[in-house]
Amino acid sequence: MRDVFDLTDDQRAIRDLARTIAREKIAPRVAHHDETETYPEEAMRAIAEAGLYGVWLPEEYGGSGMDCLSLSLVEEEIAYVCAATGTNYGSTPLGGLPILFAGTDEQKKKYLPRLATGEITAAYALSESGAGSDAAGLRTRAVRKGDRYVLNGSKQWCSNGDHAGVLTVFATVDPAKRAKGITAFLIEPGMPGFAVGKKEKKMGIRASPTVALHFTDCEVPVEQRLGEEGEGFTIAMSTLDITRPATGALAVGVAQAALDAAVGYAKERQQFGQPIAAFQGIQFMLADMAMQVHAARLMVYYCARQYDAGLKGNTLEASMAKCFAADAAMKVATDAVQVFGGYGYTREFPVERFMRDAKIMQIYEGTNQIQRVVVARELLGG
Repeated sequence: MRDVFDLTDDQRAIRDLARTIAREKIAPRVAHHDETETYPEEAMRAIAEAGLYGVWLPEEYGGSGMDCLSLSLVEEEIAYVCAATGTNYGSTPLGGLPILFAGTDEQKKKYLPRLATGEITAAYALSESGAGSDAAGLRTRAVRKGDRYVLNGSKQWCSNGDHAGVLTVFATVDPAKRAKGITAFLIEPGMPGFAVGKKEKKMGIRASPTVALHFTDCEVPVEQRLGEEGEGFTIAMSTLDITRPATGALAVGVAQAALDAAVGYAKERQQFGQPIAAFQGIQFMLADMAMQVHAARLMVYYCARQYDAGLKGNTLEASMAKCFAADAAMKVATDAVQVFGGYGYTREFPVERFMRDAKIMQIYEGTNQIQRVVVARELLGG
């Protein structure tokens, strides 16, 4: 089912390259990094050496000038092997797209070519301990003083934040203005007053670092502001129109891996003198799982193609694709554990990791409850 879609030759080539890199270079050490919660340096290096970091960037900045669907294809193939590595990879377009959308020529020339080659990676810092789903309620403050802004506050749940060479950080110049006060800044490691805080110990995607960021009288030159004051929220949300389908693709990759594992095991596992795949109860489970994966993939690919076609109002499709795919991944991964029975509950087989990794898909990039709010708002014109 994965090969029936009408992809261009370039899209098929980039998908196949990502599949090869994932299965040959990333897969061998996935269990190790999951168990030890360590960063997969060799995997990220292999992705960079294959030129996959440049998929989302125009050729003028050293990218391959491809599209949202191509990014989603790469994410799906990486996540099929390791959702944590897929999350690390996805952090760079998440943190870098704001530069492409709103950066000055100088900012683009400074960062984008290095992001395209993987020389540096990026991160995106919007959430705070008191402003997760209510992103407009963030409290990290940016006060302008001459040719600099002084930032004070903390960020939470920043994927890849301790490995990024540039971080797109959102702060407010006036909390009373809520969304209209939010402004984006480009922060680099080593800036005085900026520090990486606690690394979370997580249920899943353990090889992807999730950290807090702290700003204490951090002076940021005006030329590191991204866009104008008050444009940050728009920049943040427009980025998600691309990265939400890419997150949906991550979920599809996990779901496909869980389905494939369950099908393989059902053919081999013997009970009552025959493979458990011979029992209708198992057959119906596998059929439902397959339909969930297929429907999720269709939604993700459709959404990506909508964006690539330049159609306006992609927010509805992006939220639906992310939400549906994440729910599908959780359902399929949970059912895969059930097919494996007691073995599925052990670390001997990867389906327990698939289930742990699938859960985050329903939470990050906007919880699935928030996606439903967005979908309803778009439908009702609110």
